Amino acid sequence: MTQQALIMGIGGKDPQVDPEAFTAPTSVVIGDVTLHAGASVWYGAVLRADFGPIVIGADSNIQDNCTLHVDPGFPITVGERVSVGHNAVLHGATVEDDCLIGMGATVLNGAVIGAGSLVAAQALVPQGMRVPPGSLVAGVPAKVKRPLTEEERQGLTLNGTFYVDLAKTHKEAHGS
Repeated sequence: MTQQALIMGIGGKDPQVDPEAFTAPTSVVIGDVTLHAGASVWYGAVLRADFGPIVIGADSNIQDNCTLHVDPGFPITVGERVSVGHNAVLHGATVEDDCLIGMGATVLNGAVIGAGSLVAAQALVPQGMRVPPGSLVAGVPAKVKRPLTEEERQGLTLNGTFYVDLAKTHKEAHGS
């Protein structure tokens, strides 16, 4: 028996899932969600867009057990080639292209993570914080620690590419 993701509309808004995107069995995608080509939503992740839109850019991955939720006036936008690590929470935030959100990190309403940045595991990015592009952010509450090196920025890209390939393998295994 093959299990499928729970993909459902709410309030007249149905998820828009590109045929090249992957939604793992046990993932939940509800409401005004857009998944672009190559995006992946992994096992146990929940994307609940009942108060505003969630947009996941091309080749971005939302890893196992992540929670993405919006408040009125605080949509979620995840750019292209972004990795959102296991158990992370995005709540009404913007993550620009080529970022990595570390495992267990929390990014709150109105926060903006600039392109090419890394939010460390377990960091708490407070409401409204603006992270400059190319930054390392860590701590509770999160603070900008330093600019990323070119090598670190390239590592962010490699992580995203790994998940694009892995999603294809899982998609084939599940016959979707």
